[in-house]
Amino acid sequence: MTEEQKTHIATVSILVKERGTHAGEVNEILTRHGDRIIARLGVHLERAGIASYGGLITVITEGTITDIKALTDELDALYGIVAKTSVLD
Repeated sequence: MTEEQKTHIATVSILVKERGTHAGEVNEILTRHGDRIIARLGVHLERAGIASYGGLITVITEGTITDIKALTDELDALYGIVAKTSVLD
């Protein structure tokens, strides 16, 4: 098995500036990549007193580095969204 074929576990942190505007697009992308998503947690940052951001989503995913990067890049390309990945193994 080559390094490109190896399966990794990763977290993808997604910062959403305007939840009402971007929720549909973010959910559509997550649904398309749903076969690789193990778990998802969403937090409304407005409730936490951080008014400049609407929400934070953390996704645990498994896949090749290429798969994980594709998900992160697709999310990060949206205006008002910041997505960062941390590969855990």
